[in-house]
Amino acid sequence: MTHNSRWAFALAVVATGTALCLSVLAGWQRGGTLPERLVWIALGVVLVVCAHLLPALVRAAPPVVRALAAALWAACMASACYGHATFFLLAQQHAGEARAQTVTAVVPITPSASGRNLTVVMAERVAVTRQLQFARMQRCPRDCSSVRARRVMLAARLDALDAEAEDIRRLQATDDRVTALREALRADPVTVRLAALLGTAVTRLDLLAGLMFAAVLEGVACLLWVLALESRHTVMGTTIISPVVAVPVVPDVTTPVMESVTKPDRELATVSYKSAPAAQVIVHDRDVRAVDDAPDVELARLAMEVAAGRLRATVADIRRHLSCSQARAAALRRQLAELSATA
Repeated sequence: MTHNSRWAFALAVVATGTALCLSVLAGWQRGGTLPERLVWIALGVVLVVCAHLLPALVRAAPPVVRALAAALWAACMASACYGHATFFLLAQQHAGEARAQTVTAVVPITPSASGRNLTVVMAERVAVTRQLQFARMQRCPRDCSSVRARRVMLAARLDALDAEAEDIRRLQATDDRVTALREALRADPVTVRLAALLGTAVTRLDLLAGLMFAAVLEGVACLLWVLALESRHTVMGTTIISPVVAVPVVPDVTTPVMESVTKPDRELATVSYKSAPAAQVIVHDRDVRAVDDAPDVELARLAMEVAAGRLRATVADIRRHLSCSQARAAALRRQLAELSATA
């Protein structure tokens, strides 16, 4: 494994581990009882792993399997992003509540002295005002001291009610300011300013940001696993030689040849050619070594695979298909290009 492939593998493991942690936390928060939480966690883990590894595992599969895997991969990605967005929104909500709790230490909210609300105070003020008006309209024939005392008492009571109402209004204004400050602290500062700039709601922008973070994480993890497994497959593929090689033979050429070659350090290798539209060349060898002395066979095989649509004429695909070196794959790619140009 090369240095770059090691880095790709390490980053892929870190990205998948992060996504799994998000799925575990989101499943734990979304479930009510313990069995429900465990099921949510298991579902999130399966979806994340499938979303990360499916693109790397089905690269060499037939087209029908790749199409089905692409549909399942899209569903897994959407489900994983939904779960991650749930975690991001709940985390933002918890952080906002923690920030809002710090406001009480800065602006304390104290109740009024009487503990009554403004509606009760204003109702009593109306009653006292009516009584004061009646006392002022009252006429006394002889001694007016009691009437004057009642008037003074009602006026003082009215002033006290006015002061109490003013205190309640001041406390309500303070409460409104604290409530507004708490609401402002519940939202992320960057999200609030960005929502004001874009002219949209803060909650909508929070949802879009959560989905974006989840999609970026899932996409990066998928790409890293593709790179990591591709590097491992390429390195391992250089020592694995397929024992069966199928090449096309021109139907008009009917020259059967049987050749036996005996070597001191190797077992008997028998090569048989048959005249048929789908003839095969079968090589049996215990050492399973590369057949570098048959470039025409490899070129014919690649041409047949490319014509059938089972292989792309790229250096990476040729290298993976034949398990050969980079230089050999590049040479075969040039020969294929020349062959298609002459055709």
